[in-house]
Amino acid sequence: MASKITADQLPELLRDDTSVKLAGIDVDGMLRGKLVSKKKFLSIAESGFGFCSVIFGWDMHDLTYFRELRISNKENGYRDIIAYPDLDTFRRIPWENNVPFFLVSFHDPDTNEPLSACPRGLLKTQLEKLATKHYGAMAGAEYEFFQFRAPVLPASEGSSISSAAAFLRDNVPHTLPSLTEGMFGYSLTRPVHNQDYYYDIFNTCDAFKCNIEGWHTESGPGVFEAALEFGEIRQMADRASLFKYVVKSVATKYGITPCFMAKPRQGLPGNSGHMHLSIVDKDGKNLFFRDTPDPHARYSDIENLSDLGRHFLAGLLEGLPDIMPIVAPTVNSYKRLVENFWAPVTVSWGLEHRAASIRLIAPPTAKPGATRFEVRVPGADANPYYVLSAILALGWRGVERKLEIPCPPLGKGEEVGGKTDMGIPLSKTLREATDRFMRLGSIAREVFGDEFVDHYGGTREHEVRQWDEAVTDWEVRRYIETV
Repeated sequence: MASKITADQLPELLRDDTSVKLAGIDVDGMLRGKLVSKKKFLSIAESGFGFCSVIFGWDMHDLTYFRELRISNKENGYRDIIAYPDLDTFRRIPWENNVPFFLVSFHDPDTNEPLSACPRGLLKTQLEKLATKHYGAMAGAEYEFFQFRAPVLPASEGSSISSAAAFLRDNVPHTLPSLTEGMFGYSLTRPVHNQDYYYDIFNTCDAFKCNIEGWHTESGPGVFEAALEFGEIRQMADRASLFKYVVKSVATKYGITPCFMAKPRQGLPGNSGHMHLSIVDKDGKNLFFRDTPDPHARYSDIENLSDLGRHFLAGLLEGLPDIMPIVAPTVNSYKRLVENFWAPVTVSWGLEHRAASIRLIAPPTAKPGATRFEVRVPGADANPYYVLSAILALGWRGVERKLEIPCPPLGKGEEVGGKTDMGIPLSKTLREATDRFMRLGSIAREVFGDEFVDHYGGTREHEVRQWDEAVTDWEVRRYIETV
């Protein structure tokens, strides 16, 4: 493990620099930050600095929430919260002349405790539950994403600009051209069409310390998939967030718009954001693996899964319906979670079952040390910190309560949502999911507390409100002349 960076080392570390870039993460998983002078950074590296709380008072398009929430509102003047740089997140931004970069965590100015909605703080809080047993967690993330050509538009000054957002002001979304056409999953030749871009992302991720383990085309026009390097869960969450930052920044140079929304195109598979997780002891031993296969296991799928792993799985299955707004955070998320598109629609699980909500990866098809759960409900649009926090919180609740697995595994030939699927259906809309998440007595309230649930639930109610007021192209085409 790399040695920790201390404040005393910073003057030498930043000797030739004049500025530092700082960023934190909001509820939608977006990086929010600023460039500061080196002098300013050195003065606040340990004590922290004030950061406007409005990043927790507005949505992804900087529109303040229709119902003001506790953390940031008019009454408290959108006051400052305290941002503490995490010195161990130091890296340099290759595409910005190697300017130094640090992530920050947000704290409540009154209590100096982690802000309830701060994604990095929420994950830290969940990990503290495991720390009482001297346990830790390892995680991995996989992201699929569509990519579109940003059409060149005439600019007012006689030059030209490339902007998908500008194009979509005057054109319908389906006319935005894909990076490549056709279904070419795992193709070795398709990346050659955009070879410089393809390798630039891979190499820049390496330089920015969010290493890619596997990188390939996925089935869909202009779709890529990245499996990020497996590692300690907090570092994994950071790398997952920064991966999107790399892709969007690199793509800009090539006139490409990456799209991480869950379902960009009707009739095609969506963008998943699968998360892998295992629990380890202080020596790094995987605690989900059973040293000796259990000949009396209730299901053959779990004969190599430890008792702790079984309880963890039971916690995931019992709590999943109550945390759906975390793993499926947008109106669009639920367009991905439909039958026949390799996406889960029920509370379901199975050994090496790639359509279930939770895929158990264990011997005999995996090494004992690689035993883990792959949670397949999240889309690429989900906040990785919140998702990993939810997986930890639900699984650990199962361990603490010694819960039993509530439904049988799906067999390899059994369809998710079919007649033999015994799992309860997952929410079909963000409204339905948010109502369940926020209800009194929800498992979400039990594991996260009321303050977080009320705040995050309020942000999702805002998202639903925006959808309720939207007039879609489908509505106009269907009703403009006929009603």
